[in-house]
Amino acid sequence: MDIEKIVSKDFLDCICKDCDLKNLFFEHVKKEEMQIVCSKNTQQIFKKGEIISREGDEIKNFTYLKSGLVKLYRSDGEKEQIIHIAKPYDYVSILSIFSQTKYQYSVTALEDSVTCHLEMSFVTEMAEKNSVFALDLMRRMSEISDKIIMEMLEIRKRNLRGRVAFMLLYFANEIFEEISFELPVSRKEIAEYIGMSTENVIRTLSEFRKDKIIKIFGKTIEIVDNDGLVRISRLG
Repeated sequence: MDIEKIVSKDFLDCICKDCDLKNLFFEHVKKEEMQIVCSKNTQQIFKKGEIISREGDEIKNFTYLKSGLVKLYRSDGEKEQIIHIAKPYDYVSILSIFSQTKYQYSVTALEDSVTCHLEMSFVTEMAEKNSVFALDLMRRMSEISDKIIMEMLEIRKRNLRGRVAFMLLYFANEIFEEISFELPVSRKEIAEYIGMSTENVIRTLSEFRKDKIIKIFGKTIEIVDNDGLVRISRLG
């Protein structure tokens, strides 16, 4: 694909300043290239529970999440190991795209979601032609990898109560930015994420409610004692 040959045809196909991709990682591309990026960007809508990409599928696109919430996970057919929960403007394909030809994990929508895609061949060409863009992309890949690793380390160093508290604070502060929110995952999925049994997660949530740290209304959680929950998370 020759970028310069496409410019004249697609130059007016999008408005750069309003393109989400520009805010994500294309700060260092020329205006002409940005126009092409916008025109090549495609979107897909996924309903809650739909699989966005499956472990073992061929990697064809660079994908990021425009809206909604998704989980990245591996499965052995019986149990899942959740790797990360991604929110809008997170990359959902970045862990495999340059090191593998096939996805090493699956991605499923936790709520109705919209993803945006660029063909990998186009992203690769951009990286080859623009070294500043390539370095910026590498930096962001590193940031995401570091974030996932640190989350897993923070979870693993805690006991059961600390792990559940950590997850509730993660949803409140990182995902929803609200003290009251609807859990986007089941108790079983929380257990898979923090490496505990479903029964222990259910019991711990009940203990938090009994101790008036949280309120539970079905799938809705309201944090009543934020300081107490933070203390449990830290001591755990």
